[in-house]
Amino acid sequence: MWDERYSQAEYVYGKNPNDFLVSVIQQIPKGRVLCLADGEGRNGVYLAQQGCQVTAVDGSSVGLEKAQKLAAERSVEIETIVADLAEFSIQPNSWDAIVSIFCHLPPTVRAHVHRQVVSGLRSGGVFVLEAYTPRQLQFKTGGPPTAELTMELTALQQELDGLEFKHAVELEREIQEGLFHQGHSSVVQVVAVKP
Repeated sequence: MWDERYSQAEYVYGKNPNDFLVSVIQQIPKGRVLCLADGEGRNGVYLAQQGCQVTAVDGSSVGLEKAQKLAAERSVEIETIVADLAEFSIQPNSWDAIVSIFCHLPPTVRAHVHRQVVSGLRSGGVFVLEAYTPRQLQFKTGGPPTAELTMELTALQQELDGLEFKHAVELEREIQEGLFHQGHSSVVQVVAVKP
């Protein structure tokens, strides 16, 4: 599905970074940053422009080829890894930040990935997440087609046990990101730090 979605010439979520990510950029250390499900690279490339050493992981080789193109266009470098997040290993104590923007996974895979996020961050490392909540299904302005692929704050707080939450909210906001995220949306946002 994702290779097919990314195969068109235009960037389906646009070339600009997620605006929640932009709003918290000052809280993200300028070190090694792992971007989960980075697709066509809009967020990873933005982080590289801010001075981070970015590794972008995604299941779509087509998306990551476009990410490399975007990085070249913006005169930065990112590392890209084609991998299924169900099988990708996040090395413990390796990352200054991990970013998850609209990375929607089946619940068991998501819980596994989030446990790895907690162990993968270095002390002082920051985790940034924005995802759609189950209420998003009412709006039909983007995101997964089923509630089980969405996220709620209470579940995230359990899955990310071991991190200190600096920002943790569910809210509705306008999102304008390319073709597939367009309009009034229900999201959960997290900024959490590893002690």
